[in-house]
Amino acid sequence: MVKEPSHRPWRVLSSEYLSHEPWYTVRRERVQLPSGAVVPEWYIFEFPTWVNVIARTEEGLYVMISQYRHALGQTRYELVAGCCDEGEQPLEAAKRELMEETGYGGGSWRELMVTSPNPTNHTNRSYTFLAEGVVRLQEQQAEESEDIDIHLMREEEVRELLGEDQIIQALHAAPLWKYFATK
Repeated sequence: MVKEPSHRPWRVLSSEYLSHEPWYTVRRERVQLPSGAVVPEWYIFEFPTWVNVIARTEEGLYVMISQYRHALGQTRYELVAGCCDEGEQPLEAAKRELMEETGYGGGSWRELMVTSPNPTNHTNRSYTFLAEGVVRLQEQQAEESEDIDIHLMREEEVRELLGEDQIIQALHAAPLWKYFATK
């Protein structure tokens, strides 16, 4: 069994918020490391909890989406994903996001993994759920800022996208690789 690493927290000497928006909050901290070294500016990004869904239909097809990602200027294949609303549990948020973005729901659900988007400066976690046996229950209810295409794919197609680095969202690729490695 692997031993836990020794815990060496940094001491916060000062902290101030620079931006406080619903989807993006950032603070600057002055910190002291256990060695005594002082870092005058360390930036912390506060985000809500994120969720991702690996969804498979009753027929075994994967419910994937594609959408334009403005920061990259590209349209890419992805898992259904989103944020937890205030007070919402990750599983509830994942079910809501799948229904809103694709109209699929039902089936059996389980947590596959929890990751940190970037433990260096992000405070949140990303929960990935596996939903098996989902069915189309309604029309897509995408938000105004979303322009999402739905794709039902065979396992070979999803594996091909992964192998060719066509699923570049790290928080989507990592759970898919884990899922295929452990299924």
